[in-house]
Amino acid sequence: MRWTELLQEIRKMRFEEAYEGWQQSRLTQAEAASLLGVSERTFRRYLCRYEENGLEGLIDQRLEQVSHRKAPVDAVLRVTEQYRSRHSGWSAKHFYAWYRRDGGGRSYTWVKSRLQEANLVTRAKARGAHRKRRDRSPWPGLMIHQDGSTHEWVPGQRWDLIVTMDDTTNEHYSMFFVEQEDTVSSLRGVGDVIKARGFSSFYSDRGSHYWHTPEAGGKVDKNNHTQFGQAMQRLGIEMIAAYSPEARGRSERMFRTQQERLPRELALAGIGDMAAANCYLAERYRATFNAEFMQPAMEHGSAFVAWIGGPLDEILCERFERTVGNDNCVSFEGLKLQIPADRHRCHYVKAKVAVLRRIDGSLAILHGPRKLAEYGPDGLARQVMNHAAA
Repeated sequence: MRWTELLQEIRKMRFEEAYEGWQQSRLTQAEAASLLGVSERTFRRYLCRYEENGLEGLIDQRLEQVSHRKAPVDAVLRVTEQYRSRHSGWSAKHFYAWYRRDGGGRSYTWVKSRLQEANLVTRAKARGAHRKRRDRSPWPGLMIHQDGSTHEWVPGQRWDLIVTMDDTTNEHYSMFFVEQEDTVSSLRGVGDVIKARGFSSFYSDRGSHYWHTPEAGGKVDKNNHTQFGQAMQRLGIEMIAAYSPEARGRSERMFRTQQERLPRELALAGIGDMAAANCYLAERYRATFNAEFMQPAMEHGSAFVAWIGGPLDEILCERFERTVGNDNCVSFEGLKLQIPADRHRCHYVKAKVAVLRRIDGSLAILHGPRKLAEYGPDGLARQVMNHAAA
C-alpha cells in the first residue's frame, strides 16, 4: 500500500472513532476535533462531507495531485549544476544572490532546500535564543565603526581588509585591502567617509594604533593619544572604545560574512593582486553587498556633519616633533629633509618643527602654522608656497 493510501485509511479510522463518540454524546465537537488534531470548524466540514459522500468524501484529493507550482526536474538540475560548477563551498545565501543576479526567479527557501537535498549545503544549527546585541545608533552618521580582518585566497598572500561602516545601517562606506592594518590604513578609511559625507563619532576595538592601553585588556588611556587619536582630536570627532564581547559582535558577524563571500568571489573573478582586488571592491562588490545587507535606520534624519575645515590631508596624517640640526636639515626615519631658505628667517637651526606624513607617504615640515617645505616619500623636495597650515 502506498504511503498516501495508508494516510487516508488512518484518517478514516480516526474519523469514525470521533464521529461515533460525537453521535453518542460522549464527545463534544471540540473534543472530537481535538482527537483528530483539527479545529471545530474543520470537524464540522468533515461532518458535511461525510453525510454527503460517506467515507470517500473525507479523502483529500490534493494528495493524489501534483502541485502546479512544483518546479520541473530540469530547473532543479540547472540550479544544482550551477552551484557545483562555479560556486562549490559557497553559503546558500551567497549563492542565491548570484542566482538572482543571473536571472533566477525562484525563492531563497526553494533554492536552499534544493541545495540541501542534493547534499551541497549543510543545514545550519539553530542560533542561540538569547544572543546579546548592542543597540544600534538611531541615525546614519552618528557613529562610524572601523575594523580589519585578514583574508587569503591567493596561496601565501595574506592581506588585511579595512572596512569603515555605519553603525546604524551597516552601510559600508569604505573597503580596501592593505598589506597590514595600521595607522595609515585607518586614516585612509576615515578620509574616504569624511570626503563623501562626514561624521561625528568613531567606534573601534582597542587596537594599538587606535589607543594606548597601559595594561593588556584594561582601560584605554584617553589622555595619551596615538597618531590616529590625535588626528580625530583635530577633527573634533569623539572616539569610543569597545570593551564588551557584544560591543564587537556586529563587526565580527560582518567579517564572518566577508570571509565566506569575498575570497570566493575574487577567486571566481580570477583576481590575484591587491590593485585588481581593490578595483573589484570599489566598482562591484561594495555596492552589491550594501544592497543586500543594509538595514533601515531606526529614526528619520541624518547625523552627518560635513567637513568644511580646509585641506583634509593636512589633518588626517601623522605628526612628529623634531629639532632642526646644525645643517638646517631635519632627520626623519633615515631621510635628511633640507629646509630651503625663506624670507622669514635665515635658518631654523635648533628650532622645534613638526614633520607631517600624509596617507600617500608625502612629507611636509611645519614651523608653527607656517609650512616650510614639501617632500615626496623619497625625501626629495617639492616646490611649495609659504602659507599657514591647518
